[in-house]
Amino acid sequence: MLPRLFRDYVAGGAHGEVSVQANRDAFKKWTIVPRCLRDVSQVSTATRWLGYDCAAPFMLAPVGFAGMMRCGADLMAARAAEKKKIPFCVSTFSITSLEDICAVQGTDILAQIYVFCDREITRDMINRARQCGVRTLMLTVDTPITPLRPRDEKNGFRRLTNPSVAQMLSFARAWRWSLNMVRHGMPVLGNLQPYGLGRTLLEQAKTAASQIDPSLTWKDLEWLRAQWGGNLVVKGVMHPDDAARCVAVGADSVMVSNHGGRQLDPSPATLDVLPDIVASSGPTCSVVMDSGVRRGADVVCALAQGSSLVALGRPWAWALAAGGEATLTEMIDGLQGEIRDVMALAGTTCVETLRSAGPAMLRRS
Repeated sequence: MLPRLFRDYVAGGAHGEVSVQANRDAFKKWTIVPRCLRDVSQVSTATRWLGYDCAAPFMLAPVGFAGMMRCGADLMAARAAEKKKIPFCVSTFSITSLEDICAVQGTDILAQIYVFCDREITRDMINRARQCGVRTLMLTVDTPITPLRPRDEKNGFRRLTNPSVAQMLSFARAWRWSLNMVRHGMPVLGNLQPYGLGRTLLEQAKTAASQIDPSLTWKDLEWLRAQWGGNLVVKGVMHPDDAARCVAVGADSVMVSNHGGRQLDPSPATLDVLPDIVASSGPTCSVVMDSGVRRGADVVCALAQGSSLVALGRPWAWALAAGGEATLTEMIDGLQGEIRDVMALAGTTCVETLRSAGPAMLRRS
């Protein structure tokens, strides 16, 4: 369905892509112990996180350029998340603007934010989120630089500002996708359009990536906390000391994430560092685990090790590319159903008791 440029953008990771595979392999280390003779006629996957009533213990994480999976994909994700009652976070690098996404009736959107070299852009994005009624900002902190991502480099993503011959041939092979895009007008980063970062999508991608401030420090996190009175999630935390300091600065939640293996490679799998970060975050800070989640058993395993919620990235991007909003809704239903199955067979009937049972539910495989 997709041209190679965007297919590889979603699938790829940094350097040798070791961390991408490590995130998946970490789940293979664990099994879930079945329990019998327990009443599991009524199983609920519902939970509560930062004031959000979630029908299932997972959320749609921010995915940059998701609108290139399918025209209108960001709006489709917002509608699907609202319909299925799970949180959805709009990427800074969204094809559709935050304002247009928040206009989807009934949605309660989270907004991702980076701290840019030009602080006025960051300050304006905070104000825009506030004006849209956003309750939660998600600050991504694991991208002080963008490392070599071999697939993106080969395809010219964030390097070229105009399509190459190879890219044009790839677009021609994915002609259905190309026809759909052309029919709706040439896409741009609508969420960053006010800041004059370029005329074309490729030019905007290159310029915006260079705007992420590599000098970001704890003082900047303190500045952002002072600027924003709502919930603050810090995404990209992989060390327990960093988690503890985020809480001390005032973060309401930390997201354990290695950016899906797209930043430091090799880095530990997020599941492997999750227990230490839960321990260091303390009882007042909820922890969300991101990267590598694909099945219902993965979600249950993460919850049993202390995560309050898990975040999905690639799965919802692939679902939209494959079949749009209907397929994304089907994916959400399928994952929720798998979670329900695993919980029932493990003898637990709600997320609260699952998390209370903790590692006792698990065995090393």
